[in-house]
Amino acid sequence: MLDPQGLYTWEPKGLAVVDTALAQESAGLVMLYHFEGYIDAGDTGDQLVERVLDTLPHQVVARFDHDRLVDYRARRPLLTFRRDQWTEYEEPAIEVHLVQDATGAPFLVLSGPEPDVEWERFAAAVGQIVERLGVRLAVNVYGIPMGVPHTRPVGLTPHGNRNDLVPGHPTPFEQAQVPGSAESLIEYRLGQAGHDVLGITAHVPHYIARSAYPDAALAALEAFTGATGLVLPGIAHSLRTEAHRTQTEIDRQVREGDEELVALVEGLEHQYDAVAGASSRGNMLAEPADIPSADEIGREFEQFLAEREGDA
Repeated sequence: MLDPQGLYTWEPKGLAVVDTALAQESAGLVMLYHFEGYIDAGDTGDQLVERVLDTLPHQVVARFDHDRLVDYRARRPLLTFRRDQWTEYEEPAIEVHLVQDATGAPFLVLSGPEPDVEWERFAAAVGQIVERLGVRLAVNVYGIPMGVPHTRPVGLTPHGNRNDLVPGHPTPFEQAQVPGSAESLIEYRLGQAGHDVLGITAHVPHYIARSAYPDAALAALEAFTGATGLVLPGIAHSLRTEAHRTQTEIDRQVREGDEELVALVEGLEHQYDAVAGASSRGNMLAEPADIPSADEIGREFEQFLAEREGDA
């Protein structure tokens, strides 16, 4: 494998600020990471990262060589044409940002399009960055499509070697083999190297998995802040407001939908309530139930990915 350091460059000013922050944060920094292009039902991770970078002070610490990592023919960047010339190019960017929460506490965000190639080298590069920047905990967030109703609390599956930081969410999976991602490979490699890593996966109703679902992003945000101690009230408020608006619209569409859709939602409600009780967040499968098999989960993921690629 080629030297992983060849995949990224440091931004001197940002790196200097991180070093100053590390002198004050002796325990180390939290790093949130998420990449566009994987399953991410309900745009769970996309919503969270987008709001963080759109609303909080931040600066670039490191940049990855997107020209080497992104397959442009698979995901063509947009160019804007006005009258008689090209005027704008949406250049892909895979970057590490230093961000401040509402109290001024620093943390890191690694985001951008998921690399199409050199996953092992990329994961090793992220490992180098984790060590250099004194990351004490790396956290990834995304959503998966599940047979759950939108009228019940969003369930979570915490994973990684620090899933104890999100207690009260027993996993519904005994074993499942699903299409891989750079995000998951990083979690795997960081754990192998002895770094603390936490994954937060939100359960998104499969019938709305291709639309933004703020409830899932809000549940993931609450788990993230609870596990890390970071304070992000503005983002929580905006997601809560958007979640209420989205729930109202979903309810309207279900009421105006055909009988098959209404029966689907009611059936999922009965199943959820029979298994866990309507008020237990994340305890959807506390008792034996009709849990999807590993093959069914894998097929669901593959179908979701295929539909996303078809829309690209």
